[in-house]
Amino acid sequence: MAEENTIFIGKKGTMAYVLAVVTQVNAGAKEISIKARVKAISRAVDVSEIVKNKFIKDLKISNISTSTEEISSDEGGALKVSSIEILMSK
Repeated sequence: MAEENTIFIGKKGTMAYVLAVVTQVNAGAKEISIKARVKAISRAVDVSEIVKNKFIKDLKISNISTSTEEISSDEGGALKVSSIEILMSK
């Protein structure tokens, strides 16, 4: 999947990410990937649900994948962080 069709969910408001997804679809993207980690996972789910229920009714969730990534902390230890990728397509 093209990197420009990937929306990384962070600390902005939910509607900012909804607008980003809608903009990508309006620009001709057939498939959008919404990615998030840890606390932003619930926001990613909210974004996908708002887009498909309120803005683009023919956009469907085609796949959801979860994973646990291991990253190194500032103290030198390893931290496990959860992540999600929601794939939406027309």
